[in-house]
Amino acid sequence: MDSKGIEYSDALQFTDNEEGIAVRAICDLKEGDVVASIPKQACLTVKTSGARHVIKETELAGPIALCVAVMYERSLGPLSPWAGYLQLLPEADCLPLLWSADDVDSLLGGTELHEIVKEDKALIYEDWEECILPLMNSASLKLDPEFFGIDNYFAAKSLIASRSFQIDVYHGFGMVPLADLFNHKTGAEDVHFTSVSCHLDSDNDVDIENDDASYSSTVDEPFTQSSPFRNSDEGNSSVDSCNLEKSSNSEENPMFLEMIIVKDVKSGAEVFNTYGSLGNAALLHRYGFTEANNPFDIVNIDLELVVKWSLSLFSSRYSRARLSLWRRLGYSGCVSQNSEYFEISYDGEPQVELLVLLYIILLPDETYHKLDLAVPTAGDFAKSLNMILSKKRTIKSGTDSERKDLLLTKRVRDSLLSLANIRESFYGSDSLEDDIDLLKRCCRIRERKLYHSLMLRVSERTILKQLRVYASRSSKSTKRSYPLRKKFKWT
Repeated sequence: MDSKGIEYSDALQFTDNEEGIAVRAICDLKEGDVVASIPKQACLTVKTSGARHVIKETELAGPIALCVAVMYERSLGPLSPWAGYLQLLPEADCLPLLWSADDVDSLLGGTELHEIVKEDKALIYEDWEECILPLMNSASLKLDPEFFGIDNYFAAKSLIASRSFQIDVYHGFGMVPLADLFNHKTGAEDVHFTSVSCHLDSDNDVDIENDDASYSSTVDEPFTQSSPFRNSDEGNSSVDSCNLEKSSNSEENPMFLEMIIVKDVKSGAEVFNTYGSLGNAALLHRYGFTEANNPFDIVNIDLELVVKWSLSLFSSRYSRARLSLWRRLGYSGCVSQNSEYFEISYDGEPQVELLVLLYIILLPDETYHKLDLAVPTAGDFAKSLNMILSKKRTIKSGTDSERKDLLLTKRVRDSLLSLANIRESFYGSDSLEDDIDLLKRCCRIRERKLYHSLMLRVSERTILKQLRVYASRSSKSTKRSYPLRKKFKWT
């Protein structure tokens, strides 16, 4: 690594075994120790790649442009400045994105990832067809089609998804040699990756479209303000460069990135990075692995599923009216792309928005009509709910626990049980106990896909089990039930 100016402490030891590369401390490390310095020039980015002129000419940007840079450098073989680094990388990382369609269906069926991965694969193929295929067919660019095919593009996409870092505004995301060797552990971060200069308030204040016509390997002008290495969509380091003390080297030279120990590490211990506070679905999706007992695991219940449940009990008109009232009260679920959903947390607690919706769906007609009339005129939704639903208490203020207790009537709890059972059915006929037994007999190294998909299934199904416990609980607050309808309107 010295050939590209990368320096790292002799207190670090890099080990390689059948589980992959790990970084260990061979002596005690103290908070604030700088253990590595990486020139930005050593990072493989859209700005440093030999393909930068092609990328600029074709007006590609973002992850697609970085994929082109990676594929181009791979096509150069030993002539690439990153040849040594690229040889250390696998051809592709084992992400669900690269699994066969049969594996996606059989291993991820019912999980949060199943439909997401299928959509991802389709979108990435479209990107290749629209953006990469024309490059291959362009005689003037003279690109070797052997390195730009659909399989090459998926492979590059997997490496970028699992290994790229946000470097700074000028470079954007890139591959950072050495930095991607540190493994993730939730809640056990030992090292931060930092850049320099925190004088800007926002990346939006910087013109990202810098003119790079004069950029070369000998450029000596300083780069623009760095941004955090990790965001919620891509890259793999959780960094707030403004909160870390800079060494004298980084203050003097903004061309470098530094790796700084953020808590004491004992000799012999592995030095961990953290990729963020991510549940197993996100970890498997982006990085290809899962963690046992991950406190950030969640299960989603789609609004569409709640609506279908409502339609199984009530008329379409009835269900639409109750959903409309819920929205007029200012409520909504989580939204991602075209999907709206409710999160069930690690301990089985549902979002209060789901409880409010179920409560409104199950309101007696007389109470519903009073609330429906009160909402447009009252002007204060919390006051309306206080008046109609709880007399002297509000579900728009107070703690989540207080609001949830108020909403947990027996019929709402029964509805949660029904939704949990419907969501559970997505996993097929095998029980949670069957999955746990198979996971115990599965080899994490030889059966990696099966192991991590089972970890995801078990973690999600355990949350649904906890949701049933939550819905079945008996509490003092849930005994204060509201007047029930004598007769449902069935379809």
